[in-house]
Amino acid sequence: MNQDWITQKKETRRTFSRSTWVPLRAIRNESHGNIQKVGYVNEFFGCGSVAFLPEYREIAEQLSWQDIGICLSTNPYAYEDGYYSPIDQYQYNDKQPIGLHLIFEQNQPVIGRRLWILNPDIIVALHLIKEGTNWVRPEENFVIVAREVFDEKGNHCLIEIKREFLLDYLAARNLSLRLSYYRQRVENVVSLEGSIYSNLSNKEEQRDGGRFQILIRRLEDIYGGSWASLRVWRTDIDEDDDNPIMEPENDDNTDSESSEGYRHGFEGTRVEGEFWRDEWIDHQGQSMRIRGDEDNSLPQFIVETDGTRISSSELKNEDIGRWLWFHSSVINELLGFRGFSLGWYTAETGYIKSTSGYTTHFGINSMDLITVYAYDIACLNVWEQHIWFAHNVVPEGKVSFELLASQVKSQQVSTKAAEVLLFKCMRIIEESFKHEYNIALFTHDIDDTSTMQNISRFVSKDLKSLLRLAKELVRVFSDRLNVRELRKISVNPEKEKLGSNKLLQDILTEKTGSDKARLVFAAIVGTYDMRIGDAHPTSSKIEDALKLAGIDWNKSFQRQGEQLISNFGQSIWYIWKLLFEPKK
Repeated sequence: MNQDWITQKKETRRTFSRSTWVPLRAIRNESHGNIQKVGYVNEFFGCGSVAFLPEYREIAEQLSWQDIGICLSTNPYAYEDGYYSPIDQYQYNDKQPIGLHLIFEQNQPVIGRRLWILNPDIIVALHLIKEGTNWVRPEENFVIVAREVFDEKGNHCLIEIKREFLLDYLAARNLSLRLSYYRQRVENVVSLEGSIYSNLSNKEEQRDGGRFQILIRRLEDIYGGSWASLRVWRTDIDEDDDNPIMEPENDDNTDSESSEGYRHGFEGTRVEGEFWRDEWIDHQGQSMRIRGDEDNSLPQFIVETDGTRISSSELKNEDIGRWLWFHSSVINELLGFRGFSLGWYTAETGYIKSTSGYTTHFGINSMDLITVYAYDIACLNVWEQHIWFAHNVVPEGKVSFELLASQVKSQQVSTKAAEVLLFKCMRIIEESFKHEYNIALFTHDIDDTSTMQNISRFVSKDLKSLLRLAKELVRVFSDRLNVRELRKISVNPEKEKLGSNKLLQDILTEKTGSDKARLVFAAIVGTYDMRIGDAHPTSSKIEDALKLAGIDWNKSFQRQGEQLISNFGQSIWYIWKLLFEPKK
């Protein structure tokens, strides 16, 4: 410890009105050593809070630590005349509610625990869900809005809320939050002289909007001194009586004894630094999340080839009739956020579904850029708009043809995304093996929607990521093939030595011949070799694998990724066609 620690100068300069996190209620106590002996160190922080409407601010200004600090308990109360005070009301006098509790206290004496509850109105208004000890907001990438801290016995010792979200809630309800908190630091030293506190003395001062005091006392003065004890007992009870009854107390049926003494031997000096402060957390008049106020931090998007920008607020008008262009990297970044998903409508159009509930329809144009109707972007939550904004580029390559067909001509093209066809082909061949041979083609099932998030053309940004895409394709098909079941229908005497791809190719060979089977499996084999190249890259082997998989090196990596998925899916479809499609 040092003198700065006990005087708290650094801590008293900090205010919660400028902090990221604001405590709504806190009782934190950390101590080391015996409280009555030299070497004891303790730090305590307590905080209480109540929210007030503007018309009660003058009264609230008079309330401090004794009124709204941790000694204040929040309990519902029913009066005899029928008046009921619910748990969220703060009463100045009986039946005079002037404030709102944001934390409810629920003591559990039976199990010996202290529980606090975040006001459910905050939870519902900000759309929060509980994850562990945190309250998160899924609509904003599951950001932590409030968090709870417990001591080693399971008692609540802190609930705090991120100020950004607190201000939104206070603005929506036109409330101001009043905090009252107390910080105490204590150290027991041998003596003041010769210690790091030798130049300190008892004092009290106004500091940084609060009250600070230094209190120095001998441990003997605190714990020593005279004591007295008086014991009184009854004399008219027979312990052997089956049903004893005590008569009214009097001098004849009672007796007593007393003793007194002096406690001493408490050596050392206690140095205490204490600080009290009351503080207002005032909202800024804006509630974008709850009340839907306009956000002044909305981005400006590029709308013209010369770089001209228009603010998001102006684009939030369907009569504007504009589209925006983005690098395809925006898709991967959005999918990196929890709860976002990618889906497809056609070969060149799809959607991003976000945790905010919006589904953003996009198209891919001839330059591999993402095009989106501007109004759809302007309707997103602000934080999502900033993600799109970071990938916004000048218009190039026109609006996606298939997106225009849908949004302008109301014509849905019949093309299908390679990603969708791949999973459809896997389901078809799986069902046919079950129906024809009564075997499970795959060792385990997968969820198509969630698996598709890792298998998309957008994953392919360079050679390394293209090879990783190949690995994912092998993982969802080849690695899942049920070798044990496939060996049951194979007639090859060497079938026990064959792996998954070779075994399935051998089954196809039995029906079509080796040349046709080898041709059909080319993309699957090439993809498998690409997967090996991801772990052990050798240029010549990778080139051979890309060629076998049917990849056109002249295309962009995004198109190569699409081509890889398409060729892999076509191979599966041809396997099904040659094995199971009825001959005409």
